[in-house]
Amino acid sequence: MTAARDEPAEPAMPAGRELYAVLGALMLALLLAALDQTIVSTALPTIVSDLGGLNHLSWVVTAYLLAATASTPLWGKLGDQYGRKRLFQTSIVVFLIGSALCGIAQGMTELILFRALQGLGGGGLMVLAIAIVGEVVPPRERGRYQGLFGAVFGVSSVCGPLLGGWFVDNLSWRWVFYVNLPIGVVALAVIAVVLRAHGERERHRIDYAGTLLIVGWAVGLVLVTTWGGTTYDWVSPQIIGLAGASAVLIAVWVLVERRAAEPVLPPKLLAHPVFAIGSAVGFVVGFAMFGALTYLPIFLQIVHGVSPTLSGVYLLPMMLGMLVTSIGSGQIVSRTGRYKVFPVLGTPIIAVALYLLSQLDETSSTLAMSLRFALLGLGLGMVLQILVIAVQNAVPYGDLGAATSGVTFFRQIGGSFGVAVFGAVFSNTLASNVDAIARDLPPGFDPGAVQGDPTLLDRFPAQVRNEVLHAYADSIDTVFFWAVPVAAVGFLLALFLRETPLRETSRTRDYGEGFGAAPTVRSSRHEMERCLSELMRRDPRARDLYARLGALAGVDLPAGSLWALCRIAKDGTVRGEDLAARAGVPVETGRPFVDRLVGDGLVERRDGVLAITHAGRDVAERLFAARREGLAAHVDGWAPEEHPELADVLTRLARASLGDDADGGTMRGATAAAG
Repeated sequence: MTAARDEPAEPAMPAGRELYAVLGALMLALLLAALDQTIVSTALPTIVSDLGGLNHLSWVVTAYLLAATASTPLWGKLGDQYGRKRLFQTSIVVFLIGSALCGIAQGMTELILFRALQGLGGGGLMVLAIAIVGEVVPPRERGRYQGLFGAVFGVSSVCGPLLGGWFVDNLSWRWVFYVNLPIGVVALAVIAVVLRAHGERERHRIDYAGTLLIVGWAVGLVLVTTWGGTTYDWVSPQIIGLAGASAVLIAVWVLVERRAAEPVLPPKLLAHPVFAIGSAVGFVVGFAMFGALTYLPIFLQIVHGVSPTLSGVYLLPMMLGMLVTSIGSGQIVSRTGRYKVFPVLGTPIIAVALYLLSQLDETSSTLAMSLRFALLGLGLGMVLQILVIAVQNAVPYGDLGAATSGVTFFRQIGGSFGVAVFGAVFSNTLASNVDAIARDLPPGFDPGAVQGDPTLLDRFPAQVRNEVLHAYADSIDTVFFWAVPVAAVGFLLALFLRETPLRETSRTRDYGEGFGAAPTVRSSRHEMERCLSELMRRDPRARDLYARLGALAGVDLPAGSLWALCRIAKDGTVRGEDLAARAGVPVETGRPFVDRLVGDGLVERRDGVLAITHAGRDVAERLFAARREGLAAHVDGWAPEEHPELADVLTRLARASLGDDADGGTMRGATAAAG
């Protein structure tokens, strides 16, 4: 007998050391991309001192964020269409080239351009690494491994500022970028040797026009917030022209997206009340998070004179607070099904924290600063992941992938605007403050030079030094003061977030979505596979799976025999020793279970080769159908019969999760129980 012709062949999965090598390389690459969104923050003062261009400081962060955010949908769809291994290798090469060029940059303009190139590669690393996990890990185990990858974003958020400061203190700010090269080369080599190309492809209509228009209006608006009131007056022709051009690009983008076969962001989602509110709140949270991460190190290094490394240490309470509440809120939501309370509480906490930050000055104690930083982190963590859960829970299945990607997209865009707006406020206020004390300053004083070398202030008389420190403190305080009303708007929006009964699939958490550094790009299919895989992994009844399925299908066979039947049904034919190897048991241990199948006429044995019979295939199909019905209960309300893709996901997961290697211990367990 042979396998049914319409049954897709399972790809060869790496196992053992090979699997761990692939996963290790993927995690290394993902860590590099995630770190580069936060590692630069504590190095920024030194970079500005070395390269100049204080007014362009925000673009070192913004260029990376915009490039990574805009490119992730393209990398995701191109990977589906042309193979993820090849695209992943390409993204690593682009990222490493961008890193090397950033390290040798001789001016701020060069660095900004190279950061954009680095972000282009980083976007591919983040989306393709997660997608490849779905190719190399069996369905039952995907949730666990994808959870590990989500934790990478948490580690990068905590360690990024600390590592950036350490490199500045002990090597050079250029090593913030050079460190990527050896690690990236290792990841590239392992992927090239170990990862097997997957044969399955998904055809896509790539929305290039929509992507370019997003970049166009986003860059235009960020330039308005960056140049307005600094390089040009707010009512100057340049600013008015940029604002008008950005508005036109937004209008054209909406028209293009309405006609696109596979839009980057379907316009109909913008009219969905939960998506609209969730995205708006996410914008506010990204605004506050990345703005704080960019300008708090400046406050610490200049006003308080701490080293870059210590400024990273000072930020740990913020990052740890975010980590604790992000994980904790996700667990509480999974257990209680209630989620609105967290953004309603988290956004005012963010507002209060920002106000308290605006009260810091050059005399503030370490304890006072740490408590404020921790409070901001606690507030951010209560909101970031919950918005994704709320949106996933509310939208139709067909919009699940786009909605998940969209809410994290607006969070990243919010971060870009936050850094730009904070930068404009900081530059304007600092210029005004320095002008006010100019009579006391030495000729040719450069505020930007002080950022890279605070010891320059030691050359000034005490009164002048104190005036300069106060000018910096007041400038950064003003930044956080003007961020308070933005957070207050987020609180008002959160009050209108609709709470609906939580679906089972929405109770699964992807910790990567809970951190600002993690753009998420998946199709509805990929998001559903992730959710169902996690539910299968967490099922407390997994040990009795085959017994329950046998009862539902009316099959009176031991669990070990049911596993073997499903495995043989999927393979069509298999040698007895190969079946035992997949089960992880000696041939002698597995033989009684197979003998039972042969005795019942479900399997034939010829010269050591096991083949499924017609009767055996009928029984296996009943088991697969029972498994599918169990999975379908998790997507109640999404009507698989109305969504062929969802129905296909259920069918594929049902077949893939029975008789897989992760269940091979069923034979051992059944033998032990019999003994």
